[in-house]
Amino acid sequence: MQIRQEIFDTYWRFATLRQEVFFKKINNLLPPWTSDPIINTYKFCNAYRASDRVSQYLIKNIIYDNSRSQNEEEVLFRILLFKIFNKIETWNYLENALGSYITLSSFNFNLYSQILKEAMNSGYAIYTSAYMSCASKEFGYDKKHQNHLALIDKMVFQDCAVTRIIKSKSLKEVFHIIQEYPLLGKFMAYQLAIDINYSEIINFDENSFTIAGPGAERGIGKCFVNIGNKTNADIIHWMVENQEQEFQRLDLNFQTLWGRPLQAIDCQNLFCETDKYCRQAFPQIISNRKKIKSKFVPNSLLIDYFYPPKWGINDMIIESKNKNQTILKLENNQLPSSETPNFKEKQKDLGRGKTGNTNYQQLFLEDKIIVNLLSETDKLNSEIEEKFPPLDKLENKNGINTKKRKSPQISEESFSQLNLF
Repeated sequence: MQIRQEIFDTYWRFATLRQEVFFKKINNLLPPWTSDPIINTYKFCNAYRASDRVSQYLIKNIIYDNSRSQNEEEVLFRILLFKIFNKIETWNYLENALGSYITLSSFNFNLYSQILKEAMNSGYAIYTSAYMSCASKEFGYDKKHQNHLALIDKMVFQDCAVTRIIKSKSLKEVFHIIQEYPLLGKFMAYQLAIDINYSEIINFDENSFTIAGPGAERGIGKCFVNIGNKTNADIIHWMVENQEQEFQRLDLNFQTLWGRPLQAIDCQNLFCETDKYCRQAFPQIISNRKKIKSKFVPNSLLIDYFYPPKWGINDMIIESKNKNQTILKLENNQLPSSETPNFKEKQKDLGRGKTGNTNYQQLFLEDKIIVNLLSETDKLNSEIEEKFPPLDKLENKNGINTKKRKSPQISEESFSQLNLF
């Protein structure tokens, strides 16, 4: 394969900058979150697919919501119904119209079809603009949404596809099961396989299988002059395997997702985002897409980030939030800055995005030590003051010259009792 160096390097720089923006936003830093004018102006997905708003809603509210049934068939039904439209507002519209949670028992083709038809008649777009889903009349209905509802009915109720998916031996096999159905091309089938893999229905390595979507194919075409005898999937896997080396080569401090490196689905998506970025940064690289479709519009609805529990990173998110709260308290002068060595400089580093997973945990530990040390020191000083009052509080009795009295020293034994952790 032959690399187009400038664009190839842009792929890694974009990933780093976009992830810096992610961490600055969740740390409640004020915009602008980057000096890159293209990222500031246009809408780009996160470096990690699971961090995007729609994926977060799927994971937290559709899959793992404790108030919803965790029955495998119920979970698969919810995933399919949500992802067919891939729009949070459409899901909420359906549930509001139903007046209850969406469940297997509540599914009624005619009712759901009528609700969605009314939404469209009122001018509402029920499908996402992120990607186009197939609109053929495979099941004999005139409207796109009716054919998709018929597809879900076949997969879930008629074929009980969840049984085959549960018994599958690989992510690739899940992909092929989904791809068998009409209206679902290879890209959509791959996306659904990843979404199902977020749940407890299956648990496969995300790096075990990948498919390049149309956007990723364009991105690969820009990053590489040619890929030789490799497939697009080979290229994506190569990026996964060499990510650490490439970040180091370019001296980029990429912040992982609390220790989770980029997976194949993420590297696939990053090719798509790099293609978009290059339309502005390198317009001389010709492709069939010349402009970035959507501009960045801030969303006031904050995301309480939550990832599949089996990834084991949710506790780290809580630690990060606690650390950020400590920073804010210290910044608000709840502790004098002179008592927190190098804290201001470390906070500046946080603002600059210099807090990769290792550094982030290190800063958290250092700041925890500082806060605990100050707290324990205050307690010890109070105990000492009770036994040895300050000079200005001593009564000058019997002619004692308090000015000559030496200040008490903290003994080595007392200092050893400080619990720094």
